[in-house]
Amino acid sequence: MSTIVRRSLPFIILVLFLIAAVALMATREAPEQKAEEAALPLIEVMQVQQETLSLNLPSYGVVNPKHKTQLVAEVQGRLLSVSANFVAGGVVKKGDELAVIEPSDYQADLMQAEASLAQATAALNEEIARGEVAKTEFKGYDKGVPPELGLRIPQLKKEQANVKFAEAALERAKRNLARTVIRAPFDGIVKGRNVDLGQYVTMGTKLGDLYDTGIAEIRLPLANADLAYLESVEKPDTEVTLTASLAGREVSWKGDIVRSEGMIDEGNRMVYLVAEVKDPYLRNNKAQGELPLKFGTFVNAVIKGRSAGGIVKLPRHIVRDHKVPVVLPDNKLELRHVNVVRADVEFAYIKDSLKSGERVALTNVGSLGTGQLVKVQGDETKPSSKQDTPAEERLAQAGDK
Repeated sequence: MSTIVRRSLPFIILVLFLIAAVALMATREAPEQKAEEAALPLIEVMQVQQETLSLNLPSYGVVNPKHKTQLVAEVQGRLLSVSANFVAGGVVKKGDELAVIEPSDYQADLMQAEASLAQATAALNEEIARGEVAKTEFKGYDKGVPPELGLRIPQLKKEQANVKFAEAALERAKRNLARTVIRAPFDGIVKGRNVDLGQYVTMGTKLGDLYDTGIAEIRLPLANADLAYLESVEKPDTEVTLTASLAGREVSWKGDIVRSEGMIDEGNRMVYLVAEVKDPYLRNNKAQGELPLKFGTFVNAVIKGRSAGGIVKLPRHIVRDHKVPVVLPDNKLELRHVNVVRADVEFAYIKDSLKSGERVALTNVGSLGTGQLVKVQGDETKPSSKQDTPAEERLAQAGDK
């Protein structure tokens, strides 16, 4: 009997383990079922507001003087002196002496002209006296009107003409003497000097270039279509802001658009507006830290355009093919066609297409389409979708079991 029990004991133990395993499997609890949430694209949005904005026009140009002149010699001679300011970059005022041409010959011409005028005046006075004597002699003339020759009238006219000739020669000699001193015709800056001390110059010799520092002028190109954003095309009297990088920082100046050149350039098909900046070198009034607008500076310009209402300004990269991704209140995406009235390097200006308070997606939604459900960054609410239905059904089925 003991032998039978000993031999059957392993089978008994195996049966007991099987019974325990079946019991454990029968009493196990079903694992908790969780709904499978649909993976929604995460979108960053911004709320837009309609504004009344000036549709500004970007442009660029180079600063030039409104007035510039070439200084030339009007008389000939050797340069006797040259001013220390008559150098490239020298700043001068109107009437400043820049150079002097040897004046001795012209002083001698002036003395000769004065002597000639004195002789002519004396001859005229003498002829006047002779005329008075002739009138006395012809008082008893009874054969009609006395002849002009007898009264010395032609001789008097000749001497009067000689006096005028001598006076003109004197004025010419004075002008030539004054021209031996080269003076600045206006407040300006010397662009360059072409002569030096001791050099002999003739009439018409170019002495140097002078730029007027009173007004700077900038030609600003615009596309023909951009003219529609100006208050007036023929007389674009508006403001312009000029910016340039000087001394390691961004500097700006205010100017005015004074005219349009009225022609389309044949080379680039652009229309040019002309801006002016008064006192660019700050010679009359300079504030602390203010920098001059130097000739030759390349500047970027923003021309003030006409104002328009109902404008929404968006970063330009958001608008693609005149469409903007709008996130609706139910968190569905809409690719809305918009009316872009103006665009520059940074922004696009949209009119009558977006309402204040609407949300526009800042995230790239290139692969998404209209009707796509999205999740808004920072929004704690979880939008419901049809994707949740299968998960809910699976939970219900598990509960029934």
